[in-house]
Amino acid sequence: MRSPFPGMDPYLEGYLWPDVHSALANKIRQHLTPLLRPKYAARLEIYLAEDASPASEIGILYPDVDMGEIPQRQPMPSPPPTPSPGNTLTITPPALALPVIQPVQVRLTSIEIRDTAKNRLVTSLEIVSPVNKREPGLTTYRQKRQRIYQANVHLLELDLLRRGSRPFAQPRLPKVPYCIALTRAQGQQVEIWPIELPTPLPVVPIPLNTPDPDVPLDLQAVLNSIYDEAAYDLSLDYTQSPPPPVLSANEMTWMQSVLEQH
Repeated sequence: MRSPFPGMDPYLEGYLWPDVHSALANKIRQHLTPLLRPKYAARLEIYLAEDASPASEIGILYPDVDMGEIPQRQPMPSPPPTPSPGNTLTITPPALALPVIQPVQVRLTSIEIRDTAKNRLVTSLEIVSPVNKREPGLTTYRQKRQRIYQANVHLLELDLLRRGSRPFAQPRLPKVPYCIALTRAQGQQVEIWPIELPTPLPVVPIPLNTPDPDVPLDLQAVLNSIYDEAAYDLSLDYTQSPPPPVLSANEMTWMQSVLEQH
């Protein structure tokens, strides 16, 4: 079954996102491999990122983590004992007892296009995760972007999440729910695909070594495939609102129309 949405499905941005992220990486490799061989190969790069500020994702990305339980007001303690004659101060009891929020280790997957002759990294495809879109992970990710650029490697970034800050910040970047950016090796500009909620995901170029031409990647076909293969429809409740941020009035009206027709 396909998603009811013609483009990105905003309901996939919640607790299913880690599964979606992994599935996207695997399916992208599957789509690219026939177009790349024999000169290039697509490889999955798996790494760990520390989410040092997970509180904002509790109930969205981390629904089962009890560190985010809403603290209940503690019952008032019994009156303290009468202080001794030499001690006239009475300790004020705390009003709340809040849980200590620990960092969360997040497993992320990117796709690397390497030449098969020397195993040299040619193109990096990054699927942006929530941890990459807020501090301190945002700064860490931007430093990684800079290293890739300095290494003379093409960089394609897929930001299919509405919440958080764009890691490829540009002053003229349109304010849209989703965005894709391509920075070519030694390039002096960033190619941008701004994506509105009703817009299908584009077919984007995957640059290779000169003089080899770009190969196409149909992102909507990738998303449609993983939605069906993973049966995400069985885990999503389209009668509820999608994960934050809240949609605009126009987006909400459009979304309700789409779901009613589905």
